[in-house]
Amino acid sequence: MTQSSTSTSTSATTGTGVRPYGTWPSPVSAALVAGKTVSLSDVRVDGRDIYWIEGRPAEGGRRVLVRARAGQVEDVTPAPFDVGTRVHEYGGGAYAVCQGTIAFSNRRDGSLWLVEGGTPRCLSTGAGLWYADLTFSPDGRFLFCVREDHRAEDEEPAAAIVVLDCTATVDPAFNGGTPLVMGPDFLSSPRPSPDGRYMAWIEWDHPAMPWDATRLRVATLLQEGDDPPRLAAPWSAAGDDAQMESVIEPCWDAAGRLLALSDRSGWWNLYRFDTTSSPPVALAPMEAEIGQPHWVFGLRSYVPLADGSILAMVINDGDTRMVSIRDGVVTPLDLGHPSGCPVPVEGDGFAWLDAPPDNAAAVVRGQPGHEPQVLRRATELPLAAADIARPAPIHFPLPGGEGTGHAFFYAPANARYRGPDGEKPPLVVVAHGGPTGRANPAFSFKVQWWTSRGFAVVDVNYGGSTGFGRAYRQRLERQWGVVDVDDCIAACQYLATTGQVDPARIVIRGSSAGGLTVLLALARSSLFAAGTSLYGVTDLRALAQDTHKFESRYLDTLVGPYPADEATYLARSPITQVADIRVPVLFLQGLDDRVVPPAQARSMVAALRGRGVPCALYEFEGEGHGFRQEATIRQAWELELAFYQQVLRLPVSPALRVALIADPQPSHA
Repeated sequence: MTQSSTSTSTSATTGTGVRPYGTWPSPVSAALVAGKTVSLSDVRVDGRDIYWIEGRPAEGGRRVLVRARAGQVEDVTPAPFDVGTRVHEYGGGAYAVCQGTIAFSNRRDGSLWLVEGGTPRCLSTGAGLWYADLTFSPDGRFLFCVREDHRAEDEEPAAAIVVLDCTATVDPAFNGGTPLVMGPDFLSSPRPSPDGRYMAWIEWDHPAMPWDATRLRVATLLQEGDDPPRLAAPWSAAGDDAQMESVIEPCWDAAGRLLALSDRSGWWNLYRFDTTSSPPVALAPMEAEIGQPHWVFGLRSYVPLADGSILAMVINDGDTRMVSIRDGVVTPLDLGHPSGCPVPVEGDGFAWLDAPPDNAAAVVRGQPGHEPQVLRRATELPLAAADIARPAPIHFPLPGGEGTGHAFFYAPANARYRGPDGEKPPLVVVAHGGPTGRANPAFSFKVQWWTSRGFAVVDVNYGGSTGFGRAYRQRLERQWGVVDVDDCIAACQYLATTGQVDPARIVIRGSSAGGLTVLLALARSSLFAAGTSLYGVTDLRALAQDTHKFESRYLDTLVGPYPADEATYLARSPITQVADIRVPVLFLQGLDDRVVPPAQARSMVAALRGRGVPCALYEFEGEGHGFRQEATIRQAWELELAFYQQVLRLPVSPALRVALIADPQPSHA
């Protein structure tokens, strides 16, 4: 049992005014979190131009493509365009840029658009066809995409890799693209070689998820006259039914050699694929991860550079560092705190999304060892350094002697206040989603909202989390609802035993898959005073029968095949554990959620209220799986704070009190 040397003292970064923990006036306001903060993602470079996507809560969550060019930052996509995609429901890879031409997907209707210096031109109207992972051919004439066909209402949407001619005059209403690859249940990452002779892609089938087993495929890319390209003589470069191997993120280097990430060693590492008969070559074997779970398209964990080296983002013990790989030698680089691998800017330096632990995320440009230039920051924080809680990695013993658990602990932090001598702070436990996700040390309001008010926070990387190797990820196989809950409880016990938190004032929160962890933790342990489920899973049977294609067989691995293992589904579902939940519960739910439909929260609330358990359900119009609108985000944070203050008997504004009632009717926000 070890702990980082980083201090976790509950008063090391707090001020001199004494107030009870959980009652500190905070500079982290609802207006700052909801209205003054944009989300930043998907940084790309085209020559000297730098692009990214901004999600703007003040515009109803609309995502805007933004460009930095010659010192000027400007919007590329005007209202009402919403740059995004719903392929796999989680999207990603919603735009591409090549030699000044931009292609993007409009999330609201699935249509594809081109920007060639002026007004966007429609390339495909969508009409039941959704597109993701947009990639131009090297000459910019053709656009390769993953297409998801939703036109057959009673069937699973069919996946295909298609190509569209960006120069042709076509009717957008009938331009769904020319299929190149069809058949596999799932497809991703169409990547043409620099000379345009080959195409690589990733495919996989039910019941595997992309972090379980995939195939890396390659084919000759033929193009004759004005006809669209076609594929010939495809072969498998890695992955087959005999070996459970996750191969992700194919990429070609400048010399035309195929690279990809594989976890065949137990860790996602970088490999080169030379011929169809030669085994892949490990370029820098390490017991650390270069790679992230493929929940969204367009992830980038490494970038081949023109000088023959490879820039890579390495995840170790939940934290991220940048390295250069050349001839098997790994050299650390000082490139801030990227959330995705930086990409080279023509002429000078790199661009990336920087996510430090002590400031809001920012799109930046810079070079190793130098202070980067900020192009856009998610928000300007009105915080002193002492207002910001820093992550301390902690390691704690797992139940049954199974090894070591991982988490980030945040002590309360406020420049003006400290807790009374001898008092320990209340603890907010965070169970991340996925469950194949990970807690990371980047600055986040889901932490700072609480720590600035005098709560401690522990963000748990329970078994199944990524960034710790395949074996740690597989701890959750057939054990969802067991291992994740046990690990969260173990983290709490460790913090309570070491005297860092008040064991009588522990609450737990989680979204999506984390919501299931929350509810089962409340049923299994008396440690928790309350819990909040944000669009969380409550009935595994309903989830197995009523969810979207990407996750429709996910539970085969996490729980077991359905309906063969229905007894396990029943035993692991919070809806069957209602009799064991005796503390208040808050539910926050989007009415347009297709991943975890509103019926899940409603049935759980009705069951709890039927047994007299205090609970509240707030439903939000126009919100899906995750909240985007300013009013929703503001209200959700205020409600959750008031809820914990009520439960822990702390002062709370009468206007914000949560109605914990037995009325089965939900509250509509």
